[in-house]
Amino acid sequence: MKTLILFDSYFGNTEQIARAVANAFDPETTVTKRINETTSGDLFGVTLLIIGSPTRGFRPTEGVTAFFKGNLPVNLSGVKVAVFDTRIALETIKSKALRFMVNTGGYAASTMAKQLTKRRASLIASPEGFLVTGEEGPLKEGELERAAKWGKAIIL
Repeated sequence: MKTLILFDSYFGNTEQIARAVANAFDPETTVTKRINETTSGDLFGVTLLIIGSPTRGFRPTEGVTAFFKGNLPVNLSGVKVAVFDTRIALETIKSKALRFMVNTGGYAASTMAKQLTKRRASLIASPEGFLVTGEEGPLKEGELERAAKWGKAIIL
């Protein structure tokens, strides 16, 4: 099984999660890369694709969006996928109005999952969100351990 784990990261939080997830997989058959360093050729022979993005304005980053538009095949039949994002923990947002907006605006992981299933990929886990304590982080305590468990749970 060839696994490709792609991520975008502004402050290093999403990269930390991606690498914690990758530790659950066989290093001989798993590649972990920044999404902006990835080409469509990297997808050749991939059986499991995992993509992670920070949530920016309720959506994935511009880099992830560009990858979906430019490098991701239209038909991903036979490819299993899982997605995750990093997001601000709601309890750390002081403004009720902003908390409401964040809670109802959505997150990057659900957007990516929809785009991948439209391309006929098989979503093998619910979109997952890992928490940061502020816009730049750091990760909330215990999130790296949770990411490692999530990675182990999605191994085929």
